[in-house]
Amino acid sequence: MAASAKDSGDAPVPPARAGRPRASAKGEQTRSRLIAAARTLLAGEQAERFTTRNVAALCGVSHGMCHYHFQDRTDLVLAVIADIRPEWIAPLETAVSAPGSFAERADRVIGLLGRPEGAELSHLHAALHWQALNDARVRESLEAEYRRWHACFVALFQVLADERGGGLDPRPLGLAVAAAVDGLAAMDSLGTGAGTEPVLRTLVHTLAAGA
Repeated sequence: MAASAKDSGDAPVPPARAGRPRASAKGEQTRSRLIAAARTLLAGEQAERFTTRNVAALCGVSHGMCHYHFQDRTDLVLAVIADIRPEWIAPLETAVSAPGSFAERADRVIGLLGRPEGAELSHLHAALHWQALNDARVRESLEAEYRRWHACFVALFQVLADERGGGLDPRPLGLAVAAAVDGLAAMDSLGTGAGTEPVLRTLVHTLAAGA
């Protein structure tokens, strides 16, 4: 169930006005600062303090200005989800779609995923998952991002299918690797991982050889 304004500590606000003119450069800067402040609160140790009022205070703008750009707390969370896409999903899409054989693309993907995830991004993912448990709109948005993320691995094995022919189905292979990557990331965030790159390299090459 979506969190209500009362539950989040935010006062109810009227719906956003239709036909609002395109934001000015200064308005875009303010919006970006609000998103950055939202990221800071969500990734911090006191994520329960995440309200539009506290985001506005951290950003140094009025609460009303925050609601000018974002109708409610959920809108801010959705903006954060979109904001981390260039740090999370876009590099993987580039690694998969750039020219090369399956082996070359797999090496790029493994090298990319073998790099340690930054602490802020790791904390943000955990906070966003918690938000998704309590807000249907956040859950829907995060699910869409994960579908996009998982599609990258299916696309990678589609390259293998095209190279080999014979009706190879790339979907189960790609989703198996995606699930392993998600699990390895969760282990690494707890400090219990055994190293993503060697495990992932073994998995990808084993699946490719046996396909």
